[in-house]
Amino acid sequence: MATISFSHNHQSSDNRRGGTHHHRHGPVVEEIEGLIKVFNDGCVERPPIVPTVSPTLHPSAKATAFDIKLSNDTSVRVYVPDAAASPSVTLPLLVYFHGGGFCVGSTAWSCYHDFLASLAVKTRCVVVSVNYRLAPEHRLPAAYDDGVSVLSWLVKQQISHGGYSSWVSKCNLSNVLLAGDSAGANIAYQVAVRVTASGKYVNSLNLKGIVLIHPFFGGESRTSSEKQQHHSKSSALTLSASDAYWRLALPRGASRDHPWCNPLVISSAGAKLPTMLVFMAEFDILKDRNLEMCRVMRSHGKRVEGIVHGGVGHAFHILDYSSVSRDRIHDMMCRLHNFIHP
Repeated sequence: MATISFSHNHQSSDNRRGGTHHHRHGPVVEEIEGLIKVFNDGCVERPPIVPTVSPTLHPSAKATAFDIKLSNDTSVRVYVPDAAASPSVTLPLLVYFHGGGFCVGSTAWSCYHDFLASLAVKTRCVVVSVNYRLAPEHRLPAAYDDGVSVLSWLVKQQISHGGYSSWVSKCNLSNVLLAGDSAGANIAYQVAVRVTASGKYVNSLNLKGIVLIHPFFGGESRTSSEKQQHHSKSSALTLSASDAYWRLALPRGASRDHPWCNPLVISSAGAKLPTMLVFMAEFDILKDRNLEMCRVMRSHGKRVEGIVHGGVGHAFHILDYSSVSRDRIHDMMCRLHNFIHP
């Protein structure tokens, strides 16, 4: 799959009622097995492939978490590590976008909940995990718009000292990072491009860095790693799933060389972006594309640190529980800590 195997809160009305009569919706026009079906009449089914959990954390987690609804379509799950308990302590703020090919996924998925709770504690930062609108009901740029809206909301929380000021006061908004995995990494990148190009929040949020974990980009021309399908068994993302996600997420009629899919088609891509940390995986079909992006960004004078984890595939940090994966996750956490606290 093109970003993580998940299911999301945004389900069709038939999903919510439970029990769907396929013949009522006509033939299936797009399907990624186990993740999403799109029917001819526009109905969308997302099987509950990943358990969803409440924000409650065990005391041993050394953090607290809670959900905040921002609108009918967007919400956030906030993770505050116990390290922020001291009144004099403020911590970096990391805004995180989950993966799922823009089409599936949720802040409530157990795999994301566990990973981000651990990340908040091990990297000593407050994490805001974003639930954004999903395609195909809401094609791009809806997810990018939601990301920018969350940043605007954070600024307003700081200014208004409203109902959530107690946790906002723990955030150092002069040290803000955008992060995500797979499609979420694409969103983090595109939101950062928008914010830095406009300068809209430059006086309120100091964007210090961007963290891209297995970023989901594409293009009409295939890379070598995209052609090597024999790696697909070791990775959560296949080329066919990737293509399907792009067909569902991009504006109708757009090709995979649209700048939202292939940002390198724009010569000035990321011109004003801050330092970037890019994680890649040996068996990910996106590896070569991600390596090329790092190379191009460096050629434009950007500071980019690229890390390739061996022996693992796409989204291993949330989907793979092997001993090899655990070792790579430990390395990822250490590198994230050092990037956030240079």
